[in-house]
Amino acid sequence: MRRVTKQYAAAALTFGVLCAVTPSLTAVNVLAIELLPARSHWTFMRAVLMAMATGGRGHNVTAYTPFASSSVVTAGICNGGPVGCGYVEIPLQLDVPNKVALDVRTAVADFADQWRFVGIAVDKSRTACGGLDRMVAAGHFSGVQYDVVVVELVSSECASRVSGALGGVSLVYVFPSPMASWVEAKALGTSPGPSYASRLFARYATLDTFARRLENAYGWTVMAALQWFHERGDDQTGYRKPAVTFVNTDSTVEKSVPVVRNMISVGGVHLRPPEPIPSDILKFIEESPNGVIFFTFGTVVALSTLPDHIQTAFKNALAEVPQRVLLKYEGEMTDKPKNVMTSKWLPQRDILKHPNVKLFISHGGISGVYEAVDAGVPVLGFPLFYDQPRNIANLVDVGMALSMDLFSVTKDSLLNAINEIVNNETYSKNAKITSELFKDRPMSPAESVVYWTEYVIRHKGAPHLRSHALDLTWYQYFLLDVITVALSVIISVCYIAFKTLQLIKQLIFKLLPKSKSKQD
Repeated sequence: MRRVTKQYAAAALTFGVLCAVTPSLTAVNVLAIELLPARSHWTFMRAVLMAMATGGRGHNVTAYTPFASSSVVTAGICNGGPVGCGYVEIPLQLDVPNKVALDVRTAVADFADQWRFVGIAVDKSRTACGGLDRMVAAGHFSGVQYDVVVVELVSSECASRVSGALGGVSLVYVFPSPMASWVEAKALGTSPGPSYASRLFARYATLDTFARRLENAYGWTVMAALQWFHERGDDQTGYRKPAVTFVNTDSTVEKSVPVVRNMISVGGVHLRPPEPIPSDILKFIEESPNGVIFFTFGTVVALSTLPDHIQTAFKNALAEVPQRVLLKYEGEMTDKPKNVMTSKWLPQRDILKHPNVKLFISHGGISGVYEAVDAGVPVLGFPLFYDQPRNIANLVDVGMALSMDLFSVTKDSLLNAINEIVNNETYSKNAKITSELFKDRPMSPAESVVYWTEYVIRHKGAPHLRSHALDLTWYQYFLLDVITVALSVIISVCYIAFKTLQLIKQLIFKLLPKSKSKQD
């Protein structure tokens, strides 16, 4: 069951009503709901919402999230923002367990196996949507005239029902990683083909061999079939399609593929201006004559849960590098090398921007990837699951990274990889080139969010951006009706030709005996 206190709910309602009656007509009311308690997902959605609240006309955002700040009205968000700017976070838990600091083996088992992942994702979506439906039925969101609903697209579109229940207001999807092939066509109308676009679970960036294209087509088909299988019993009559979808991707890192017009790439939208680094960490960085290595596996996996032999390999290797190492680590590390500083939390964005950072050791989460790209720091990747293998493969493909298997790493292989990246200037140069490409764009990701959100509002949902493929049945989409007619025509023509030849043959053989008898 949801856990939303009456105090918070009353504050949200008061906030929304005040927004609705504000004299300024420049702002609209946005309802945002984060379904899944995964910190990296919320980081992306929150950045999108911040852009809506503080950019352009400054919209009034009410966000329900498992990671709500301690203050009902988040102080300072709209300071210096446009007139009408407002932002509030309301705590929400929809019976889905938190995906924070998981045991690495559990995370890999659940999120790396494509046969397991789709079923788990659909099940978690249904659970969250069940709680959301009960909130809607209880009138939890009534009393405020919302203009836009923002929800995360998971492996089910069930959350889209909220926008319909609130009077058919414009629906905006956010997708916190590169787009998943198994939901893209269903939600947006079409998707790139498996012959040239590597799927989200691929471990490679390009399909440059027959074996990769075969494996990609197989995986693509399997995940699409699993999505259909797990959703086959759902009542989808209330599902709605988005006006726009903001996706955490960018063509600098991702390979260029055709997309529908209302899928907007805003990779790096979470990148805020760097802030001062805490004094103890800054001193550790600046007093390192050979530079610093920054090492973190993000928020989903706890590094302390790695098997002992892997932790030993890491510690022994890091003890021999000439650089100092900043390591995000939960709890106290036994036998910690002298050149290593550990902390449960480190300001990743700010640290990567420091010029003395020589290498980023990462699991390959997409937010960290864009932080490394923006800072121009080469990466040593240990991808674990979901989009991480392909994220790192993309960085390897542009020449700014190496990829290693976490469960087969040894002290020597890790040392060799670190020394190769740190001592070979090619990786650093390619990272700087990629960073320049990443920053060279007509508008920032936040400006894109503002523009397309307000575009949808101005044009009443912008239905002209919607793919007409959504109006087709599955057999029309795959041209099965056209193929059937074409084959029927071809077969009919061949049959008529065959019968005509048979008739001609019979007439010829009938005439031959008569001509012979006349000659006799």
